[in-house]
Order: sequence, then C-alpha cells, then structure tokens
Amino acid sequence: MERTVTVEPEAGLHARPASKLVQTANRFDADVSIGRDGDGDDDLVRADSMLSVSGLNVEHGESVRVVAEGPDAEAALDAVCDLLTSPVEEADGEAKTDGGDAEDAS
Repeated sequence: MERTVTVEPEAGLHARPASKLVQTANRFDADVSIGRDGDGDDDLVRADSMLSVSGLNVEHGESVRVVAEGPDAEAALDAVCDLLTSPVEEADGEAKTDGGDAEDAS
C-alpha cells in the first residue's frame, strides 16, 4: 500500500517532526518506508530510522510517498500520513496561541 502526501509541518521532516514520524512508524506491525514523490523505490528509506528520515531533508510543502507492507499497513499509513499532513502543534495536541503567553510572562 502507498500514498502520496504534502508535508505540512513548518520544519519539514527535521528534528521534532522526524522524531514523531519515527515513533509513529514503530508503533505498528508494518514495514514503513518514505521518500520524495517521483523518486524510485531505491530512494525510499525506512521510516523507523531517525537518521534515514531526517537525512531525506524534506522541507515544508514537498510531496512524499509513504509505503507500508505488513499486517498493520493500512493503520500505519493512516497514522503516518495524518502526522505528515498536520502542523506539528496539532499533531502534538498543543494548539498554538496568538503569542499572548510571552507578554503575560513579564
């Protein structure tokens, strides 16, 4: 199974979003791979490896292809694609405020 989605987190697949993706992929009994849309199967990397995922250097707004195989493939695709298409703040359950918190701290 595979899907193509546009990466929404502002940081792309670096640091925190990449870490969340790896944690999500590891929750399922499925082999999940990811790569840039348009690249061949040889360019896909394992989604359970932080080094591989962050090494893709995928930026906000780029399209990626997510491939999953195994008993939990559909659930893994759903979870990984939901993460990729949600801003980090929403994916973490932390809604961003309008910035008023910084002013309240004075």
